[in-house]
Amino acid sequence: MFDWMVWTVPVAVFFGCVVLMLVGMTIWEIKSPTTLRKGWLPLRTTRGDRLFIGLLVAAYLNLAFVGLGEKMMGWFQLEAEPSVWISFVVSMLVLALILRKG
Repeated sequence: MFDWMVWTVPVAVFFGCVVLMLVGMTIWEIKSPTTLRKGWLPLRTTRGDRLFIGLLVAAYLNLAFVGLGEKMMGWFQLEAEPSVWISFVVSMLVLALILRKG
């Protein structure tokens, strides 16, 4: 069923982090219900809204990095494609920023 998916360690870690975040946010929501607030995002959001937006941004950042990996070799005169761990760390930092300040 999942033969089309390239299950590498970074992909597994990314999806594992997503699952842990969803479980953690569910427990947090049960213990402390959220309220709408306005951050730098152009709309009032709850924690769940910011998580959803952040996960979408993180996924698109990872896809863009993987898609541009070969081109980055030429742009930066690299001998090999840059590690996907770079995009993982950057996307998790962006997700944390959106959760905190968005």
